[in-house]
Amino acid sequence: MTYQVKEIFYTLQGEGRQAGRAAVFLRFAGCNLWTGREQDREAAVCTFCDTDFVGTDGVGGGSFRTADALADAVAETWAGNGAGPRFVVMTGGEPMLQVDDALIDALHARDFEIAVETNGTIEAPAGIDWICVSPKADAELKQLKGHELKLVYPQLKAMPERFEGLDFQHFLLQPMDGPDTAKNTEACIEYCRAHPRWRLSLQTHKVLGIP
Repeated sequence: MTYQVKEIFYTLQGEGRQAGRAAVFLRFAGCNLWTGREQDREAAVCTFCDTDFVGTDGVGGGSFRTADALADAVAETWAGNGAGPRFVVMTGGEPMLQVDDALIDALHARDFEIAVETNGTIEAPAGIDWICVSPKADAELKQLKGHELKLVYPQLKAMPERFEGLDFQHFLLQPMDGPDTAKNTEACIEYCRAHPRWRLSLQTHKVLGIP
């Protein structure tokens, strides 16, 4: 398999239960819910995506012909020192279009703890250490268990109560970014106050101005 990667960079995880943790972000190109082209956004299954995942022209991006080559690139990007496991977040686009057993094994062989951020429309292979699912309205959810369900809110056809019966350890609401961010944030706060099972997740990397 040839892996198509938009970018690889070292940063802090900005959202969810792992927020604040040093990580290599491995962003795959491509998604199954939107082409990534603005002219197609209105007709996409997910219309609010805020990420550029088109092409392989980002920092550290490119085509990687083997899992070992890609895992080596991730390892070379890691800049942490001292105790604690290495941590890689596989994201996109939709990473499950490309993540396979070979890549998982190669990253584990380089002492990485592996997280994935997925829309949940494709079942994740075994061996991933932290699964974060972010459901999208009008998209069939096939990954029905994991560590963290992080719901962008509000989505009229994907309200929180729809997902509460699923097998996740943590349930988080994250305000939809855009012109109504302040209003959406207040709505998330009020929902979490009324429904304590849910916790507020903020995109702290945007607040702090880090990649």
